[in-house]
Amino acid sequence: MKAINPATGEPIRDYPEHAEAETQERLRQAERAFAVWRKTSFEARGDLMRRAARTLHDGRDRYARLMTEEMGKPIAQAEAEIDKCARNCDFYAERAAEFLAEEPVATEAARSLVRFEPLGPVLAVMPWNFPFWQVFRFAAPTLMAGNVAILKHAANVPGCALAVEEVFRAAGFPPGAMTTLLVPSDQVSDLIRDPAVRAVTLTGSDRAGEAVAAETGKQLKKSVLELGGSDPFIVLADADPAEAAKHAAKARTINSGQSCIAAKRFIVEEPVAARFEQAFTKQMAALKVGDPMDRSTDVGPLAREDLLELLDDQVQRTVAAGALLRTGGVRLRHAGFFYAPTVLTAVEPGMAAFEEETFGPVAAVIRARDTEHAIELANGSRYGLAASIWTANPKRGEELARGIEAGFVAVNAVVQSDPRLPFGGVKRSG
Repeated sequence: MKAINPATGEPIRDYPEHAEAETQERLRQAERAFAVWRKTSFEARGDLMRRAARTLHDGRDRYARLMTEEMGKPIAQAEAEIDKCARNCDFYAERAAEFLAEEPVATEAARSLVRFEPLGPVLAVMPWNFPFWQVFRFAAPTLMAGNVAILKHAANVPGCALAVEEVFRAAGFPPGAMTTLLVPSDQVSDLIRDPAVRAVTLTGSDRAGEAVAAETGKQLKKSVLELGGSDPFIVLADADPAEAAKHAAKARTINSGQSCIAAKRFIVEEPVAARFEQAFTKQMAALKVGDPMDRSTDVGPLAREDLLELLDDQVQRTVAAGALLRTGGVRLRHAGFFYAPTVLTAVEPGMAAFEEETFGPVAAVIRARDTEHAIELANGSRYGLAASIWTANPKRGEELARGIEAGFVAVNAVVQSDPRLPFGGVKRSG
């Protein structure tokens, strides 16, 4: 597997894939680890998980730089990602016993209870856009529940994949508790079919979700899928359009726009639409695009050249269908995979930027006749991951949120995941 620096387009390092024999040995090691790990106490698991948090803190600079080098995340955001992973480890170390406590149930029997038992080795097929967070979001609760973790990471972040295993090994987890497999995506079905794997989780595209769901269904194995999103950012007529535009720029360009929960469709009620479009375009055009190692950079490169080409194709098809290009819409003329922050207005249902998930700094602005139309547009997507509503009346925003087809809805806030809250989508988002 080859790691390429998306800021330069230059190769960083080659990583040998695991051969079949090594893959099988790692799977068997995971089985052996589970037989022992499942018997450990919550206290013992928590001690190791807190050590993992400290290991992340100690290696923060190195791990953050590795992320930035392999997938182009702006360095300050990479550091924040490591911090979030550490907090996640501490959170589950403290709360797992409470979450998984036996639950007594009143029945005719002398005593009845619900008990939560670990499943076994859990395979995680993880994406490149948050190469540490996505793994730790899965691994911390998985391990605290008494399972062991098998990681099949994205091919363009092999160094991060190995670094995650390193964190748990350095923290003192037994061999096989967290196992990284450097194998291509076409081997995922084989891994799912392996008797060692008891359950599967995937974060990725809806197409990848279809493939994993089909295979886990055939094998009668449990699966959890967190898939794509085309999240609506709804600006009601009573909102301050200039203030909403500031948050909109942040919501669209977190992780250089490469986030499943980044706002992508900006649905604005007609009375404030012109002012929002003007302010939003100004905000997006002012963002600094450049070296992700530079702390003043707002938007780094896209992770791969093929992703840049797909994004540009989506923009060009949307403009050809009648949308207006307000800023951006071009690949930037320097080394690496950089795309200019882009605002498209006059976007309508049926256009590429409305119907498809755009993974990069491209925003589609859609005008709504009124609030009812705004909700209709928000729900007019095959995705349903997250959404936000911006209004001067938070109580009304909460009432409207109940009608949004999404797993997570924020009112007057940028969407972000939090271990204290459930996370996941509906429809083709999972």
